[in-house]
Amino acid sequence: MGPDALRDNAMSGGPSKDGIPSIDEPKFLDPDDVDYLAPGDPVFGVVRDGIAKAYPQKILSRHEIVNDELAGTNVAVTYCPLTGTVQGFERGGTTFGVSGRLINNNLVMYDRASETWWPQMLATSIPGPWNETPSIRSLREFRLVWTTWEQWRAHNPDTKVLSTDTGYASNYGTDPYGSYNPRGGYYSSENLLFPALNSTDRYENKRVVMGARTPDGAVAFLKDSLRNQKLMVGDVGDEPALAVYDPRLDTGYVYRNPERKDYEFDDGTVVGPDGTAHTPDSLPLSRIHTFDAMWFAWGGYYPDTNVYE
Repeated sequence: MGPDALRDNAMSGGPSKDGIPSIDEPKFLDPDDVDYLAPGDPVFGVVRDGIAKAYPQKILSRHEIVNDELAGTNVAVTYCPLTGTVQGFERGGTTFGVSGRLINNNLVMYDRASETWWPQMLATSIPGPWNETPSIRSLREFRLVWTTWEQWRAHNPDTKVLSTDTGYASNYGTDPYGSYNPRGGYYSSENLLFPALNSTDRYENKRVVMGARTPDGAVAFLKDSLRNQKLMVGDVGDEPALAVYDPRLDTGYVYRNPERKDYEFDDGTVVGPDGTAHTPDSLPLSRIHTFDAMWFAWGGYYPDTNVYE
C-alpha cells in the first residue's frame, strides 16, 4: 500500500494532536529506588554501548513516546498499546509527538521539525495534512526487548529505569488497556477499537508474533511456538531465516541464514555447526530487526507475510 493510500486510511483515535503527551524530559532511577514495578510487570529494555535502560509499559501506555538520549544519540522510544508494538528510532535533531491519528489501529507519530506523519510499525514517512509533500524516507530503528522487570533486572543489574516523575499528573499504577500478567482488558479481547487494514482470521487477533522484514519480504514466527520450539526456520522473501528463542528475557531474534546452516538449542545456548556455543542474541549471522506485534496488526500491514508455527 502506497503512502497516499495509507494517509487515506488514517482515522482519529479520539485524542487530538499531542492529546497523548510525549515525555520530552525523561528522568531515570537506579533499580533499588524503583518501588512502582512488580516482578512480572512488562518493561521495554535496551542496551547501547554498555548503557542499559528500561521503560515500563504502564508508563508508556499513557504517553506512547519518550524522546530520550542513548549513549549520545537522540532517540525516540515508542509504544502503541492497540497493536502491542514497541520500537526505537534515532530521531536526529527533532522530537516526535503523538498525532492523534491511527492507521491499522497503529500509532501515527509526527516529527516536530517537519510535521511529517510516521506510522510507527512501518517506520516510514507518509503525507499528512500538516505536510502534504514530505520526503519519503525511513527511520533508523533499534531493538527494544519486551520482557518483565524481574527478567530485565536479573540480566542487567545496573539498568536505569524510567521514572514516574514525568512532569504530568497521571496514575501509573495500572495500564488503562488492561494487564498482560495476567492478560486482561483490551489485550485479551478479540475486539479491536478500529477496523484492521486487512482483515484476516488466520490466527486470533491479539496473538503475538515476532515479526521481521527486509526489502524482499516479511516473516512472522508465532511467539508461543518459538517459546516451545526454541529454534524455527523460515524464509523472508526468498531468503532463509532462523528464529531463536532467548529464555533469559522471553524474547526472540531472527537471523539471515543464507547457507541454511544447522544450529541446535542446548540448555539456553545455541550450538553452531562447528560446535561453538552462542548466546541467543549473538549468533555469527546477520540479525534482522525484529519486534513483538499482535497478529492482526502485522497481518494488516504485511498481508503477504510468511508465517511459521
